[in-house]
Amino acid sequence: MTKTQEEIIQKGYQALIDALGVVDTIRFIQYFSPGQGDYTQERHQWLEKMSLNDMFLAMKQSEKPDNNQYDEIIG
Repeated sequence: MTKTQEEIIQKGYQALIDALGVVDTIRFIQYFSPGQGDYTQERHQWLEKMSLNDMFLAMKQSEKPDNNQYDEIIG
């Protein structure tokens, strides 16, 4: 039997609560909040201003190690 989207969301929240508790579940959800704005529109605005060389430079810089907070969580 296929579950509805609402059932999946409810089970997901319950799994988080069971594993983390209510307070840490709220902290987890806040961490992954969707944010605001229209990313696609904003992306087109700044990409139109970049030259191909600027894009290559940005890509090269992104190859450097990324010491973000996910390393702390995953590692």
